[in-house]
Amino acid sequence: MQSFELTAEPRTDVGKGASRRLRRSGRVPGILYGSDKDAAMVSFDHDDLLHRLDYEAFFSHILTIKLDGASENVVLKDLQRHPFKRMIYHVDFQRINEKEELTMRVPLHFVNEETCPGVKTGGGVISHIMTDLEIACLPKDLPEYIEVDLGALDLGDAIHLGELKLPGGVEILSLRHGGDPELPVVNVHLPHVEVEEEEVEEAAAEELAAEAPEAEAEGGEQEEQGKDKEE
Repeated sequence: MQSFELTAEPRTDVGKGASRRLRRSGRVPGILYGSDKDAAMVSFDHDDLLHRLDYEAFFSHILTIKLDGASENVVLKDLQRHPFKRMIYHVDFQRINEKEELTMRVPLHFVNEETCPGVKTGGGVISHIMTDLEIACLPKDLPEYIEVDLGALDLGDAIHLGELKLPGGVEILSLRHGGDPELPVVNVHLPHVEVEEEEVEEAAAEELAAEAPEAEAEGGEQEEQGKDKEE
């Protein structure tokens, strides 16, 4: 299993101005909290943290943070990014206790998409209605991802929330609280046919052209009837 280790530095200067100065110096302000300990204000090397974010597993793994010569196990709980630049504004990590349950969002990995009957022989396409799940488990049971096997799906078939095969010790948080197990996660359906705008315009023009002679004929009949009345 992949492992990640980050080095944090304590920070005592807080506030918007202090955070801006940190960012200009190439560091990201952050916070460590949880596990019945005081929150710790820290900072991380920006480029190092940014590099870790390229790995999907970083978001659902138990991470190690080194601070003042000690190590703490944490999970990533919040991340603030620049709207379009590759820049991190702030990061939050939650300490974990091996005996305390945690909640995390983990990605769904879909397998056997191209070989399922609905796609291979039925000409269907797959719609991923969900791409991740919020789960609850002990830290030791935290999965990197949840696999969803589409190998048996035919046209019109779907896999629902309650049908997902979960690792031992893992629960779907929404179902624990009475959520709907029939919510679709992924399905196979025929591709939608999109009508080109030009085709619509041509059809409308043809319809108007067909109606025009009828309108002229009706106008001529009304004119003739008017003349007859005058006579």
